[in-house]
Amino acid sequence: MQGVLSGFAVIAIVIAVGYVLGRGGHLGANGREVLTKLAFHVASPALLFTTLAKADLAVIFSSRLLVTALSTAAAAGAFVAVGVVRHWGVGRTTIGALCSSYVNSGNLGIPIAVYVLGDASLVAPVLLFQVVVLTPVALTILDLAGMGEKGPWWRRLLTPLRNPIAVGSLTGVAVSGLGIHVPGPVMDPLTLIGNMSVPAVLLAFGISLRGSTLPGRGRDRHPVFLSVALKSVGQPLAAWALASAVFDLHGAPLLDVTVTSALPAAQNLYTYAGTYRVGEELARDSILLSTVLAVPVLVVVAALLG
Repeated sequence: MQGVLSGFAVIAIVIAVGYVLGRGGHLGANGREVLTKLAFHVASPALLFTTLAKADLAVIFSSRLLVTALSTAAAAGAFVAVGVVRHWGVGRTTIGALCSSYVNSGNLGIPIAVYVLGDASLVAPVLLFQVVVLTPVALTILDLAGMGEKGPWWRRLLTPLRNPIAVGSLTGVAVSGLGIHVPGPVMDPLTLIGNMSVPAVLLAFGISLRGSTLPGRGRDRHPVFLSVALKSVGQPLAAWALASAVFDLHGAPLLDVTVTSALPAAQNLYTYAGTYRVGEELARDSILLSTVLAVPVLVVVAALLG
């Protein structure tokens, strides 16, 4: 369990640093907003491009990816169904659906894959699916919701191409798929910029905790509890059931897909919520609670299937 505990310890420390910075006002009144914009418009697109440009796209055709896609759809779909019935709105429902199904495959998934599963590449199918499919779709929905379905049809059609996260992801996939070699003088600066993404997101998240109410006590408590239940319990259960009953996976492959599905909601979801000014409290509380719950959930999963 060293990988689980060390991964969570790193995240907790950086968030705590952000909280201290926020309490002391060291980054000014707009520190969180600046970090959020830096991550969304610059650092995260660079990180996604450099990661995907070197990825093996053959994982797209693996059974692990199918389990990931279906379990993600099940968790997100359940939240969307409740959100529609409860009239939570397009923006909040989209953020809640992401919090219910979008796992922390990067800064937490990689160390856990290394120490618990023994292979960092096992998180690649999850990462590719989320950045190539899930992120562009969700952000397009948020873009269109903000536009109120206004503007010419061609402008709405090109919405994903105006989103920096989607552009970074899709460009990286294109470079990998076409076998293009990006020279060092181009890749190295992008890698350096991309390395700011995770720290910026975690620091902004920590700053947001200053003066906030305890998780689950705000006006979004019902969406928060639903998203956390789906993320912490529903999605890993769906992945386990699909992998064992439908795809006949056993042993290590079954453990792999269940562990990756049990990862908590990703911190960059708070960046999306902050950028679009919707569901910020929902994203913050869901991420925090699912991250805390992920420790016992992952320990149980590893004990039962390991």
